[in-house]
Amino acid sequence: MRNRFPSLVRTHRAHADAAPDPQAQTQVVNLSTDLARRRFLQGMGGLTLGVGLTPWLGRAGRASAAGAEVFAPNAFLRIGTDGSVTVIAKHMEMGQGAHTGLATLVAEELDADWARVRVEGAPVNTKLYANLAFGAQGTGGSTAMANSWEQMRRAGATARAMLVAAAAQQWSVPAAGITVSEGVVKHAASGRSATFGELAQAASALPVPTEVTLKSPAEFKLIGKQKLPRVDTFAKTNGTAVFTQDIKLPGMLVAIAAHPPRFGAKVKSFDAAKAKAIPGVLAVVQFEATPSSFAGVAVLAKNTWVARQGRDALQVQWEGGYAKGSEAILAQYREALKQPGLMARKDGNVDAALARPGKLIEAEYSVPFLAHAAMEPMNCLVKLEADGAELWNGEQWQTIDQMNIAKLLGVAPEKVRINQLYAGGSFGRRANPHSDYLLEAVQIARAARAQGISAPVKMVWTREDDMRGGHYRPLYLHQTRLSLDAAGQPQALQVRMAGQSIIAGLGFDAFIKDGVDQTSVEGMANLPYDIPNLQVELYTPTDVGVPIQWFRSVGSTQNGFVGEALIDEAATTAGKDPVAYRRALLSKHLRHRGVLDLAAEKAEWTKPLKPAAAGEKRGRGVAVHEAFGTFVAQVVEVTVKADGSFKVDRIVCAVDCGVAINPDVIRAQMEGGIGYGLSVALHGAITLKDGVVEQSNFHDYQALRINEMPAVEVHIMPSAEKPTGVGEPGVPPVAPALANALFQVTGKRIRTMPIPDKV
Repeated sequence: MRNRFPSLVRTHRAHADAAPDPQAQTQVVNLSTDLARRRFLQGMGGLTLGVGLTPWLGRAGRASAAGAEVFAPNAFLRIGTDGSVTVIAKHMEMGQGAHTGLATLVAEELDADWARVRVEGAPVNTKLYANLAFGAQGTGGSTAMANSWEQMRRAGATARAMLVAAAAQQWSVPAAGITVSEGVVKHAASGRSATFGELAQAASALPVPTEVTLKSPAEFKLIGKQKLPRVDTFAKTNGTAVFTQDIKLPGMLVAIAAHPPRFGAKVKSFDAAKAKAIPGVLAVVQFEATPSSFAGVAVLAKNTWVARQGRDALQVQWEGGYAKGSEAILAQYREALKQPGLMARKDGNVDAALARPGKLIEAEYSVPFLAHAAMEPMNCLVKLEADGAELWNGEQWQTIDQMNIAKLLGVAPEKVRINQLYAGGSFGRRANPHSDYLLEAVQIARAARAQGISAPVKMVWTREDDMRGGHYRPLYLHQTRLSLDAAGQPQALQVRMAGQSIIAGLGFDAFIKDGVDQTSVEGMANLPYDIPNLQVELYTPTDVGVPIQWFRSVGSTQNGFVGEALIDEAATTAGKDPVAYRRALLSKHLRHRGVLDLAAEKAEWTKPLKPAAAGEKRGRGVAVHEAFGTFVAQVVEVTVKADGSFKVDRIVCAVDCGVAINPDVIRAQMEGGIGYGLSVALHGAITLKDGVVEQSNFHDYQALRINEMPAVEVHIMPSAEKPTGVGEPGVPPVAPALANALFQVTGKRIRTMPIPDKV
């Protein structure tokens, strides 16, 4: 994959910005800055097709002759005279397979040669999105494929029609007799054929058809195909894929900052003498906080290693900041839940139903703050300009970030250019509505400029900075009361939950209903089970000073655990099989029931487990959950030893995500989501003591180890429904299915996360 960025010196990533190595090899990429910014607009003598980014914009776009801009900058398909097909992706590739999915949609309708297809990240375009809510150019909520399903297919179909029209014109034959396959246009009757590259320039001069016919599923050649190579595999295995740490501009400096130990604290004073004495340290700057980013002191140096040494040598005195610990926050929530909260759902009369005779299950559940802990910590390269800025980073929310940076700089949004790179994971962290770490990078660059330093600045967070940098999955407390009638059927459920709102104050009104942050209650307020009297209440504190944001699967991370653990407890209290009990309560939710049946069948739920070794016991549990329009059921098998330690042996997963665009990507995302969910269930907890985060790296915020990963089977439900996302929905069922399996062995209900090492 060609490097796309201007005048860059790229070191091999294994050594990038490490301790100086005089033998380190470099690769100079000879692209001018202007060319790098404009290449996606140009056909390079070929065909550039502009398409509207969202169906409701109501325009298909225009094509141009070579070099002419087309709906600048909204071109999303380019065919070069060399026959290459380039898909311009508005969604970021952070490992989830979005680029492969987008390319598949285009190439399917285009009938392209898959080996000639590549993907580039789309620059941000504020003008196009100015009238759209919630930052439409971006990646999140497992929406990339759902958002692009028709849009990108239409782009491919439109280009195909134009290539066919160009061939028909050149050969003086009817278009109806022309076929297209693997990048070659043919007319069998005359024996004529041409490649996409040979027709691209002629096609670019033709009018864009306003109507095109999309393929039926029976005609698909790529969509649904097994073992279709990912478009990013080669670059990510040979080291040519470009991440933020790979970028080095001429004269660039690296900045590492000292952050406050307590959220909201400010610099009282600092001594930079020891830092400045380190060879290679060029400056120390103090930068101001924004409403959503830290204040701090940054060290600027020639590379990351020196910058970190300098930062660690700083002597900073801090004042103020949030000083409560995790236990104090939980105590605050317990007190608050003694009173009714905001009503998120109210079916029937819960109070009257709970007063009737029956079995009552009362349970309190709690989940801690969680760090996203992506493999690549937060980073960003900033080049300030006289009237704006240019940035390079793994960019998840281009539109929102561009607007926030422009507001900070006091410039028009189009004066902020953002180059989209690969990201080494995110799990929601890079989709920060406040643009916190990006604003910090800009603030450091501005502070450096005030000292006469105009060089580009790459801000790098260490793992410790990332772990303690806030914006966690919120801590939540749930208090529940579930009553069963004499037959064991649920007659009433009351859930009172407390936790910080991610949405509050952001202006995303579509996610607020009757004052309730819908992302806080999702997975609970839409509980699918037939419970005639159901009430969900939310208490949202406004005085907890811990920065929070969405985590992989957002509210479903906590609510999926609570809902599925609670319904499992109801099944065993009623003396019913957990799968059969759920099936009976899902009469109105057939897609839930479908994945539940499939998972149970593939796990051989009705058959006994293989016997355990001497001194060990085996059990299994089940959970089913819908998130972002995708339905997932999982069966977990565990072995518990005599000392209470346990091992997860096997997880069987069934997923219904509509049409399976890339089955291998879907399986990989379910497997990854299961590993991520297990990591959270077994180890994940960010705790505060007197306001200070106690964890710092993977030794005390442990990720799942390879020996802990169970055997995983993923089964995809056949479906004709429009595709939905798979990046997040695999996470929520893991923890409750595991907790339910452990109950089957121990008879003990698990109501807090993470699960203890011994049960």
